[in-house]
Amino acid sequence: MTDKTSAYLKTQILTARPEQLTLMLFDAALRFAGKARQSLQEKNYEGSFEALARAEQIVIELLNGLRPEADPELCRRQASLYLFVYSRLVEANMTRKIEPLDDAARVLGTLRETWLLLMEKLQAEGAAGDDSASARPAVTPAVSVQG
Repeated sequence: MTDKTSAYLKTQILTARPEQLTLMLFDAALRFAGKARQSLQEKNYEGSFEALARAEQIVIELLNGLRPEADPELCRRQASLYLFVYSRLVEANMTRKIEPLDDAARVLGTLRETWLLLMEKLQAEGAAGDDSASARPAVTPAVSVQG
């Protein structure tokens, strides 16, 4: 990564709203899952290990960012999904098999799309003047993303 790219990414992260950070985390996890899949297909096990480890770290960040005080039941369900994804990533890393990785990527993709729909809904409600749009969602991580 060049210095300019790194500086741009740092600016994006520092100026992003919490819900945008969550979307960035989903995107990064999916990107690393894709790299891991390609590395596994090429039998580049060092590359797959590194990419899977990064994806695992991102899922842990998402899990740690849950705010159960806002909605305990929603956070419990979200945590279950994150733990499933994490366990499949770990299994893919240990067994060097693509199937568990594909399971994790499928769930991450669904979570990302759902998150994007939620962001659009909150934006629409905010444009309509609904005060509930200003509330921070229970599943928005308060993370410090480091390049």
